[in-house]
Amino acid sequence: MSGLIRSGSVAGQPNILIIIVDQLNGTLFDRGPKPFLHAPHLKNLAENSVCFPTCYTASPLCAPGRASFMSGQLPSRTRVYDNAAEFASSIPTYAHHLRRHGYHTILAGKMHYVGPDQLHGFENRTTTDIYPADFGWTPDYRKPGERIDWWYHNLGSVTGAGVAEISNQMEYDDEVAHSAVQKLYQLGRREDDRPWCLTVSFTHPHDPYVARQRYWDLYADCDCLMPRVPALDFADQDPHSQRLYLANDYKNFDISDDDIMRSRRAYFANISYLDDKIGELMTALAAMRMDEKTIILFCSDHGDMLGERGLWFKMSFFEGSARVPLMMRIPGQKSSTVPIPVSTIDVTPTLAALAGIDLDEIQPWIDGKSLLPFIDGDLPAPSVLMEYAAEGSIAPLVGMRDGDFKFIHCSADPPQLFDLAADPDEMQNLAGDPAYADKMAHFTNLMNARWNLERFDAEVRESQAQRHIVYAALRQGHYYPWDYQPLQLASERYMRNHMDLNVLEETKRFPRGE
Repeated sequence: MSGLIRSGSVAGQPNILIIIVDQLNGTLFDRGPKPFLHAPHLKNLAENSVCFPTCYTASPLCAPGRASFMSGQLPSRTRVYDNAAEFASSIPTYAHHLRRHGYHTILAGKMHYVGPDQLHGFENRTTTDIYPADFGWTPDYRKPGERIDWWYHNLGSVTGAGVAEISNQMEYDDEVAHSAVQKLYQLGRREDDRPWCLTVSFTHPHDPYVARQRYWDLYADCDCLMPRVPALDFADQDPHSQRLYLANDYKNFDISDDDIMRSRRAYFANISYLDDKIGELMTALAAMRMDEKTIILFCSDHGDMLGERGLWFKMSFFEGSARVPLMMRIPGQKSSTVPIPVSTIDVTPTLAALAGIDLDEIQPWIDGKSLLPFIDGDLPAPSVLMEYAAEGSIAPLVGMRDGDFKFIHCSADPPQLFDLAADPDEMQNLAGDPAYADKMAHFTNLMNARWNLERFDAEVRESQAQRHIVYAALRQGHYYPWDYQPLQLASERYMRNHMDLNVLEETKRFPRGE
């Protein structure tokens, strides 16, 4: 790869700033955000980055998508099937790989770890998580069609869309941005020469679709407030989409065009809100003179259907839910667009390659691949794999993107095949068309070589059943939470009497001597 010079020594390794957001629809990004989006900082980042406009999540749900993003492994390997499945401490993440090779690894924000390990290789964590760390959100394949309103999505996020000055999500992301900027100031002033990897993880633009007035006002004249594909009748939806309709309790909500427009407007507004937060990070990075030696990676865990074909949120392999933005600004590397399909499971091996870290020891258990050879080389596009085994499903779904085609399979449903070049809205299922029999055979052979779906289903059911027992037991008597508690040692902050004031003032000032 041209550009960045990597070295086996700590001093030669680049700093890494990873910005991951939540539920950002990748179809809104080409080479950066679509022109109608007010996102100057993201647009500037895109202009100086290698962009992958056809990137897919490993799984269209928060916890499984993020565990795969961090480990380079699909959910069938991590066993993080849903938003209440434990991420095992024994699975190496990019934080482990980097830390093992001398990096200071820090997390600011959400990662939706379930289980007692709330660090997974990070040396420090600046905030707690926005979501619970226990097994309370475990689905149950033994009760197909059951919905539990206190933690399943419903369409109240759509009917309640609008303006607010503060919300649960805003309070969280305000804290994430503030703590991350503080951490950048600390990293710029410290005296050791370790490279660092700071992961900043926001919860926006995840629903509820509520935005601050100043961002809402940016989209008063937006002409993208209605979906390209209007809501389909329930009978016209595929079986999995029907289950998502029911999981989202659509029968108890009457969604108007105004609801749809307000929801999409707030969602776009929250992209602009995030853009301001990202601008704060970029400003601090430049002010501390670290920008020219820092790799910046921007991604999302999954997308949001935003009312296309009547679907909202994620949990689907359709483009709005499964596609995510992926951009990498690499010092010394010219900006470019790499149009081949890639995956979020490629992030970990790519970061390792950028840092000069050899993953041969665990390569047989890594599902992703380094993207560096695809930046400079004209290599064949690999197949992209996806899995889903959480709420709204009754058996695991698997998906593949190969060239222009996407294949979706669930043992409970008829298969789906879409030609995304000819049919970007995925309206024509070609699976039963004799003209595509060879293409179906190709995907079926790939699927059978990669997955044993009967075993996959059995493993998901075993995991669910065990977690239901453990959660019920742990909620009896004294409950010890796994939620991360950020700790700050007050005796080491600001000015204390065991510190030399002269030394303190000198080391805390940046730059010095100007």
